[in-house]
Amino acid sequence: PSDPKAKLVLADGMEVTGFSFGAERSVAGEVVFNTGMVGYTESLTDPSYRGQILVLTYPLVGNYGVPSDEVDEHGIPKFYESGEIHISG
Repeated sequence: PSDPKAKLVLADGMEVTGFSFGAERSVAGEVVFNTGMVGYTESLTDPSYRGQILVLTYPLVGNYGVPSDEVDEHGIPKFYESGEIHISG
């Protein structure tokens, strides 16, 4: 089955059509970009991105897997910025 089409509508009325994956729902938020080559799991769980639509610009993001959910002696995640995903999309 093919991925459903999705549309990004910017404040100035510009529309960009693409394909959706993940949760099928409508979201609104500020579109922000992350140009890092590594650390996508940290970006997704970073509270400073709460409510934003995060665009990861590096083409190989996700090709090296997801780190474990190991915590340190204080219960703080070793490989994530927090215990949940904060982005809207």
